[in-house]
Amino acid sequence: MERIIKTIWIASESKGPIIGGQLYTDDNSDVIVTLMDGKKYVATFFTYDNVKTLTEKNKTTGELLGGRYFWASDMILVDRIDRGTIEQVINDLIKEKDFDRIFSFVE
Repeated sequence: MERIIKTIWIASESKGPIIGGQLYTDDNSDVIVTLMDGKKYVATFFTYDNVKTLTEKNKTTGELLGGRYFWASDMILVDRIDRGTIEQVINDLIKEKDFDRIFSFVE
């Protein structure tokens, strides 16, 4: 089945970086892809630096066994959260037929 993208919504573009984060390099963002057939899919993009930041926070708060592990559903790690990077990743996932394995269908 061919995947043709209609729109890509990136939360960080409308809401800014997460609390304490830095736009592009220390951030995480939900991304919703709407295809031409109207179906929507979601994943969360994290920067490598943001995982470090969250792990350090969890060491302080005690979450996730004091930062000894980290997980998120539908997680994709990237070096930067910006439209160009996200579009490249999504297009590559579609090309490699991994899109449905990583993004979750939104009903």
